[in-house]
Amino acid sequence: MNNDHYTIGIDAGGTKVAYGLFDFDGKLIDRFEHPSDPEADGPAFSDRMAETVEMLLEKNAISRQLLDGVGVCMPSYIMYDEGYIFLTSALPKVRDFYMRDYLRNKLHVPVLLDNDANAAALAEYRRGAGAGKDLKHMVYIAISTGIGSGIIINRDLYRGSYGFAGECGHMLITPDEGIECGCRNKGCFMSYAGGRYIPMHLKDRLHEGRRSILSGIDETVLSCRDILPACRENDPLAMEMLGQMAHYIAVCVYNIYELLNINTFVFGGGLTSFGDLLFDRVRGEFDRYNHIKLPVTFLTAQLKKDFGIIGASELVRGN
Repeated sequence: MNNDHYTIGIDAGGTKVAYGLFDFDGKLIDRFEHPSDPEADGPAFSDRMAETVEMLLEKNAISRQLLDGVGVCMPSYIMYDEGYIFLTSALPKVRDFYMRDYLRNKLHVPVLLDNDANAAALAEYRRGAGAGKDLKHMVYIAISTGIGSGIIINRDLYRGSYGFAGECGHMLITPDEGIECGCRNKGCFMSYAGGRYIPMHLKDRLHEGRRSILSGIDETVLSCRDILPACRENDPLAMEMLGQMAHYIAVCVYNIYELLNINTFVFGGGLTSFGDLLFDRVRGEFDRYNHIKLPVTFLTAQLKKDFGIIGASELVRGN
């Protein structure tokens, strides 16, 4: 890269698509976002992204020749080497599609496409919680609507044989039992601790006649966010849901630790808003299962809402 060159990072999710224009030093110089279209298929979704990239370049008077590339991250099963999306549970019509090559042909610049947890791991490793710590290995755990992870091994992203390593939320803990997840299995970690599924467990308890201050909330709008204030009032059912989340997150992290023996975990995603109320319990559960008392570090992600656009841009900078 020349020092007058730029990159664009795109974080495309189920509710919105965020764009970041970065200079040579990785400084964010412009940002834009628009709602996601849940009815768009792969080509239509990509066309909107390409149009917005063109708009950002025009707005900032940047020629295409100065754009070193566009990175895109999505909550999808992605074959990284092929730039192919198998499926996107939050955008059901964006599937079975070679998005990377489609965008390359539209934009005539290099395009890299990866899973959002991988991009977040890269961002936190280079510019967030892991920066300056000389870490050789790190696991980023996203705890939000869903649960996933990005894995850094020997300072590089590990993607596995097909490109979607790190789907820890879809590892099974009670196979064929419980709520069916978007992965089409019952009993995965996400179905017990993901923000999309905790309200389903909560509604089941309320239908069983459990008393709670949460019973006064319209069930059609009841969300995981409602649990936090109820926990602060020590509501028994809310605390039970908090304990369930902590337990399954801790077991998931412990299994990763046992498998990979990586001792640094960075937690990001919307449910980090629960803070110590949740993560002190996660730590306690993890320690309860871990009988070899060597250091294992839990960190909180630092990049907040921009982790996706930063990580997508970092894909262009080398991975």
